[in-house]
Amino acid sequence: MSAGILAVVGAGGWIGLSGDGEGGSGSASGAVAVRTDEVAAVAARMRLPWPREGQASIEVEGVGSLGSRGGREPVQIASVTKVMTAYVILREHPLTADEQGPEITVDEAAAQEAHSLSESSAPVREGQRLTQRNLLELLLLPSGNNVARLLARWDAGSQEAFAAKMNRAAAGLGMSRTTYTGASGIEATTRSTADDQLKLARQAMKDPVLRAVVAMRSTTVAGTAETVPNTNRLLDKPGVIGLKTGSSTAAGGNLMWAAEAGSGTARRLVLGVVLGQRVDTSPAEGLQAAFENSGRLIDAVQKDLPAALDGANGKPAEL
Repeated sequence: MSAGILAVVGAGGWIGLSGDGEGGSGSASGAVAVRTDEVAAVAARMRLPWPREGQASIEVEGVGSLGSRGGREPVQIASVTKVMTAYVILREHPLTADEQGPEITVDEAAAQEAHSLSESSAPVREGQRLTQRNLLELLLLPSGNNVARLLARWDAGSQEAFAAKMNRAAAGLGMSRTTYTGASGIEATTRSTADDQLKLARQAMKDPVLRAVVAMRSTTVAGTAETVPNTNRLLDKPGVIGLKTGSSTAAGGNLMWAAEAGSGTARRLVLGVVLGQRVDTSPAEGLQAAFENSGRLIDAVQKDLPAALDGANGKPAEL
């Protein structure tokens, strides 16, 4: 099948877009092909309630972009940064679905930062030996800045060296409007766009460990009974399977999300990023706006996508 052709899988999986080495999920024999112009028309048939502020971008795996709003000027992304932190850690130290990975000792800095009143943290103690998998959970669920920096030091020796790895990974994914200056996202100089973060979301959801972690409602610190909840309340919404929150007064509310639309063999992965909601209000208010606006987008995609793919006159054209 030539590049630029959408393959709608008739049985057993996602629709797949050939010609996109990063984003496509392949095709299957017996697939029905749809012309490129019909693929472009899918987004036009959608009734998407785009946020009135900030940036937003959405794509459907195998279909492509449903559009974006808010421009391409890099903005602060807060703890959405931690998706790249986890992505780099798993690229450097891959895990299988059942592996816990090596044990990592909690250092004095991470333990002291656990008591911070000015940033999100995870409850760890100096000298604890926690597995790589457990630390990834504490990075992504409670959004532990202290764990982000601990993992950066463990992997690269310093935050600066780890940020260089993050930027190389971003360049490799074509994230040309993104700059990382730390592992946690607290730095105002870490900036990106919704379109760039969508490229990262696409790759992150291909890693089975990262995908499983961001779907968890809670975790525990190994060796304790303390339950640590996921900050992503959108997981309570039907079909939502991840990804990551981020909020601060300066950055507003930010959310990278993954959801499923359709059912059975017609399920499709939908990825979205919403940035800069209610900037200069409280982090809680900004994040609530990100949840609400993302939820509306997910509702619309889940409702309208099947009909949009079928097209105004029914069946796709066979090639």
